[in-house]
Amino acid sequence: MIRVGIVGYGYWGPNLARAVAETDTAVLEAISDYSAAARERAFRRHPSARLIADWKDLVTDPRVDAVMIATPVATHFEIAMAALKAGKHVLVEKPMAETVTKAALLVDEAQARNRVLMVDHTFIYTGAVQTIHGLIADGRLGDIYYYDSTRVNLGLFQRDVNVIWDLAVHDFAIMDYLFAARPVAVSASAAGFLPESPENMAHLSVYFDDGALAHLNVNWLAPVKVRQTLIGGSKRMVIYDDMQTSEKVKVYDRGVAFTDDPREAYERMISYRVGEMWAPALSSKEALVSEVQEFVRCIEANVTPYNDGESGLRVVELLAAASHSTRLRGQPVEIGELKRAS
Repeated sequence: MIRVGIVGYGYWGPNLARAVAETDTAVLEAISDYSAAARERAFRRHPSARLIADWKDLVTDPRVDAVMIATPVATHFEIAMAALKAGKHVLVEKPMAETVTKAALLVDEAQARNRVLMVDHTFIYTGAVQTIHGLIADGRLGDIYYYDSTRVNLGLFQRDVNVIWDLAVHDFAIMDYLFAARPVAVSASAAGFLPESPENMAHLSVYFDDGALAHLNVNWLAPVKVRQTLIGGSKRMVIYDDMQTSEKVKVYDRGVAFTDDPREAYERMISYRVGEMWAPALSSKEALVSEVQEFVRCIEANVTPYNDGESGLRVVELLAAASHSTRLRGQPVEIGELKRAS
């Protein structure tokens, strides 16, 4: 039985605590939060868990095997590093750190101590993303041409990170999981329209080493909430709409075919294929519960999860490159330029 301690019981911490409570192979040992009101809420929901004010006391507690961190981004590195040095396994909220250098140090520390370091990229455990991953792995979509995502809503405005670090991070993690190709450069433009607030809207382009292209539209200042992704392949195309209660994923047997016969007129060199659409059945299991169960399984089996520290580092590299590009007014930034240095 893996004994889990949670640092932070604000917005996301209660969800982690509930997921741990629903995992048969884990027990919620302790919860830490500086806020007395937060600890009181935790006590009402999890009366058997010990409540600790100072997170330093939790990460050094010998009765805790693994630490889950749900605190502001700027605190991730200090808490995660202290937990790893104390010999704990760590699951840290996304993004794992606010710089590439700090993310790389966490990866190195986890490897040196043979500890599981997992980054909470919850979306990759959803039934929708798991199904799309299977379609790509089986070759049913063919070569991937593009990834086009719109992730907008009215709020929730953050104070510690801008809209790229808050919303685009989801797409970076999803692409890292879905595609074998790796990003080589990113360009981004962003703007903020509220005083003393970080950028609240951004457009990003990600260039992959196989020629694929991704475009992301993220915005906290939209009148409606949209969570829609279009993935185009050489054989089939997918629409993933996370706002739908059913048929979140639709697969379209549509595309174009080409002929290189110079004797053909141009109009006849391109033909369109319009086939059927189908909506595959998706797992209804909660993604966060699946992720927590995988975290515990990896600890028990001493194996590496997909969303490990290296995956989290690759995502932070993209975030850092995108942020640098916004300062250059959209000029593309090579990923290698900022690798393990920020």
